[in-house]
Amino acid sequence: MMDIEVEATMDNVVSFAGEPSEVSEQLQGLKNGRVVAIAIEDISQRENDALENMLLGAARLFKQTTSEQLAEQMSLLARAFAPKEPPTPVMLKEAEMMARAQKAVFAASDWLTAAQVATLAGFSDSNLSAQPSKWRREGNIFTVRLDGTEYFPGYGLDLDYGYRPLKALKKIIDLFKGHKEGWGLAYWFASDNSFLGGKRPLELLKTAPEQVLAAAQDELEGIVHA
Repeated sequence: MMDIEVEATMDNVVSFAGEPSEVSEQLQGLKNGRVVAIAIEDISQRENDALENMLLGAARLFKQTTSEQLAEQMSLLARAFAPKEPPTPVMLKEAEMMARAQKAVFAASDWLTAAQVATLAGFSDSNLSAQPSKWRREGNIFTVRLDGTEYFPGYGLDLDYGYRPLKALKKIIDLFKGHKEGWGLAYWFASDNSFLGGKRPLELLKTAPEQVLAAAQDELEGIVHA
């Protein structure tokens, strides 16, 4: 049997969670106020706790809301609880194409976390992500985010100079600024490029940076005049 849980807030809002008979007994002790009950079958304890906390917060917000704000707050709550529209076939197709493109990008070269870059570059253990993140902010290198993790392109680092960003990379990032960022840059670097004789920009970034820069300029002109 699930032990009943009772939690009170400073706004005189009380929550009860447990089996119906247990909650019913606790409700008998309430003399004032109103009760809104929600019963869900086949719910885990973790899901129960999460839902209880969410609803308790909503109740507190409700009590603290002025009459002028009530309509707006209720609209926000309604949107939060309303069922989401199912994805359309077009959306599903686009998601599938994006997933394949991202997989191809990661298969084309090594991608490193900030901590991995910092370790390779020999930075202090105190804050491994600080310097790589600074490089990104300054436009010396770009990153992509996948499943909540930020990744740096291995081909953008110069192994001969302590895994620092290649100087040519900043020129290309600056050139594409406002047109390609993050994944857009990653797709371009990993794609066969006719301007480079069918080679991928990431293959020539270190050995022929001027050619890659020229290819980027050609790509940009196509974008601008499209």
